[in-house]
Amino acid sequence: MKQLDVLIIGGGPIGIACGIEASKKGLQYLILEKGTLTNSLFNYPVNMTFFSTSEKLEMGNVPFMSLSNKPTRTEALEYYRRVADHYDLNIRLYEKVEKVVKQEDGFVITSSKADYLTKNIVISTGFYDLPNLMNVPGENLPKVSHYYKEPWPYVGQKIIVVGGGNSAVDVALETWRKGAEVTMVLKDASVDRSVKYWVLPDVENRIKEGSIKVYYNSSIKDIREKEVFIHTPDGEVTIENDFVLAMTGYKPNFALLEQIGVTLNLDAHSQPCYDQANQESNVKGVYLAGVVCGGLNTREFFIENSISHAVAIIEDISKKIS
Repeated sequence: MKQLDVLIIGGGPIGIACGIEASKKGLQYLILEKGTLTNSLFNYPVNMTFFSTSEKLEMGNVPFMSLSNKPTRTEALEYYRRVADHYDLNIRLYEKVEKVVKQEDGFVITSSKADYLTKNIVISTGFYDLPNLMNVPGENLPKVSHYYKEPWPYVGQKIIVVGGGNSAVDVALETWRKGAEVTMVLKDASVDRSVKYWVLPDVENRIKEGSIKVYYNSSIKDIREKEVFIHTPDGEVTIENDFVLAMTGYKPNFALLEQIGVTLNLDAHSQPCYDQANQESNVKGVYLAGVVCGGLNTREFFIENSISHAVAIIEDISKKIS
């Protein structure tokens, strides 16, 4: 096996940024992505609009042109494809990392297709692949989904949207506007205050007028084929239901971190231990980039404030190799 200077796990925007920096430094690098390029972005809702402006999502001195100042999912997919193509990045798609073994001179990484030897690892796996489960009976029914693409399957259907954040609000509004009968189930006393400022008044007005029904301070108790049982402050409520869209958030791949030996701070939202100066974890040669650095606190790191991780990481690796 040819030894790499760095192997980057995750082909999202931050993994791409790490690849760009490694390419600039002349390092022997490889990016492994278990799905398509920017797989998490691909799995976003079809009509999603970013909270960030296009210029904040730019990398590698490649301009990000969008029709409005806040780009869409499709525009982002095309932009990062062009960035990867512009730098001719060494990326292998649909290749999942299955095992990492530490050796004296680096790491042996076994993927679904090959084995690799590398001096350093960058983990930039994001958090969109593992949903936070409700852990209730019936959650495994076909009518329940933790992901949402578009409203058309829900036209004329009775749906429950679980959650009160950006994703839940977008789903509730979009499906309601296409003719769904929408009920939201929120664990808190209101819709999340961090919801996009141009969307928050919309959903609050729809709730106020009764177009979208809401159970506050409530949770799902049981899901069945034609109905759902809900815990509410006023007791248990049973409502007819065709689909449940659980927008309950997602979490990083802690199993991979723990296999490698990265320590998780259980008192700080399971945040992995790393040096903020160079992003190196407690395991020498293993670096963390992007939202994975926040553990369960998935609102701390975004594309725009994580691009700098790539520069710090590759600079540190370059110094060690030279």
